[in-house]
Amino acid sequence: MLKPFDNETQSMNLGDLTIETRLDQLEIYGSLSITRDQAGLALALQFKQLMDDTVAHLQQAEDLPTRVSTKPTDQVDNPFK
Repeated sequence: MLKPFDNETQSMNLGDLTIETRLDQLEIYGSLSITRDQAGLALALQFKQLMDDTVAHLQQAEDLPTRVSTKPTDQVDNPFK
């Protein structure tokens, strides 16, 4: 399981959902289907653990700003075109 806000390089997938950690934010994109079965329960518990870890980190942060200013990522031309 990745550690929220720990580095700029770690990511994980839950189903088709991608979670990337950065020092100032988590980026979550894609989709996640939680089915009413054991597999769905396992995915839901993994997602819940990640959100619980995220909330705990934010609650424990002593230097938590009111709002982080984010800048859009640079767009780079595809070198394979």
